[in-house]
Amino acid sequence: MKQGVNMDKQELLIRTAFKLFYTRGIHAVGVNLVLAESGVAKKTLYHHFPSKDDLVEATVRYRDRCYRDWLISRLEHVPAGKDALLELFNALDDWFHDRVPDIDHFHGCFFVNASAEFGDQTSAIHRACAEHKACVTTLIRKHVNRLSLSEKKAEEITQLIVLLKEGAISLAYVQGNLNAAKEARKIVEDTLGN
Repeated sequence: MKQGVNMDKQELLIRTAFKLFYTRGIHAVGVNLVLAESGVAKKTLYHHFPSKDDLVEATVRYRDRCYRDWLISRLEHVPAGKDALLELFNALDDWFHDRVPDIDHFHGCFFVNASAEFGDQTSAIHRACAEHKACVTTLIRKHVNRLSLSEKKAEEITQLIVLLKEGAISLAYVQGNLNAAKEARKIVEDTLGN
């Protein structure tokens, strides 16, 4: 029973820290604010996370699970291949317009934000962010592979879609262009043709 209670508090700490880090920035949020918002004791926090960096890494991995589960679910609701690749941008459009409560309000890309705050590419946090991006690229490539293209063309299309996805997220957040996903979707649709 005690372990279950600890797991609940650990999850509460991760969720609370994620929301604060995502909306305010990681370095701007101290552990005392996480404790105050979560209502968890400092001793419990340090039992689960010996350092703030450990907590940050846990939030990155939490966000990775939530985001990828949501994205995979969206892509599984349409036929694999072209339809799924276009659905990727429909999903982004819903996220930009705060129509996806499962992954919180849109505040840009948590992985880009976190890796910017932890720029050392050898840090566990930066590596976890890079792993997330690689996994999403693999998911995209899985659908590109359904298009019956040459290896070279499949790689080009995968990179195009990844760049359009990343660019749409950046334009939506930094410049407030909430139609960026629709614009990127049109480019992919025109590129893939019928």
